[in-house]
Amino acid sequence: MQKKKPALFAVILPLLIACIMINSSMVFASSGILKEGMSGSQVTSLQRDLNTLGYLDVTPTGYYGSLTTAAVKKLQRNYGLKEDGIAGPDTLSLIKRLINERTASRSSGGTTLKEGMSGSSVTALQKDLKALGYLSVDPTGYYGSLTKEAVKKLQAKHGLEQDGIAGPKTLALIDRLMGRSGSSASQSAATASRGGLDKTNYLYSWFGNAENIFKIGDTAQVYDIRTGRTFNIKRTYGYNHADCETLTAKDTEIMLSIYGGSWSWERRPIIVIVNGRKMAASMAGMPHAGVDSAPANTYVKSRSGGYGAGDNLDSVKNNNMNGVFDVHFLNSKTHGTNRVDENHQKAVREAAEWAAKNKF
Repeated sequence: MQKKKPALFAVILPLLIACIMINSSMVFASSGILKEGMSGSQVTSLQRDLNTLGYLDVTPTGYYGSLTTAAVKKLQRNYGLKEDGIAGPDTLSLIKRLINERTASRSSGGTTLKEGMSGSSVTALQKDLKALGYLSVDPTGYYGSLTKEAVKKLQAKHGLEQDGIAGPKTLALIDRLMGRSGSSASQSAATASRGGLDKTNYLYSWFGNAENIFKIGDTAQVYDIRTGRTFNIKRTYGYNHADCETLTAKDTEIMLSIYGGSWSWERRPIIVIVNGRKMAASMAGMPHAGVDSAPANTYVKSRSGGYGAGDNLDSVKNNNMNGVFDVHFLNSKTHGTNRVDENHQKAVREAAEWAAKNKF
């Protein structure tokens, strides 16, 4: 019996360590301390605020990794705090103050950004302009001629004075298009964590967000913004984007009519509605990689869209559609190239701007 104790100890020790780590993480979270290795809605909120302030340039994931640590360190260094990469009470209080100041300044008309200026506010503006499709270069923090031209394009499209200056009206417009509506990122995150929906925010990044809202097996309604027609779909495959099928033959008929009676790879801006949540998206109207008359996921010699032999990607039967069609969201990628398709992204942004403008 004495010889078995080390083996038993070897089993218990890892479990004990795991419990300590979990409890430690919970204590840190409940005490208002966020650090590398943690995850959850509080981390997501922190990442959104860091994005807003220009210290982070990634889609919030909810995981506190090395990029978040580096962003926190940079902020701490700029404001004379202990540079440990841990978002403790002092750091979180600073972030809250900066976010509140930024929001108050914008709402009171106190912020104006123009050519020749630099800083984190310019970086944040450039990130927004890039996300909305008006700026193609990476943010630099300097308001140069490219940023000025991007602002003028946005102003022209939305009927504002085309002076290239990001004044109160232009910044308020950008906030609305980005789904902030004058509220801070922290407030938006808090609303989301309570299950509320920001009705003006239609841009949902695919990875870690839209892919989890519109899961494989889920059904949704598609609203084509150019025709006003709707039809129903089901996500049946896909990982870099959603591979979808129409639910019924009637849905296929409607979708085909939207494309003028002929299937096409043309990207069209749409709104995908899942359980009441409205997300800007882009669809390509070319069914491919499947045969409606053959069993799903079986080997077939010839698949639609010129895909040749392979597994039959056709799960919904008797809908008069052979295979699947592509639905893309913000930052989604193609399966073949594993890259973002700019034409799809333009359509996604067009859908988001239309929805915000029309309060869809």
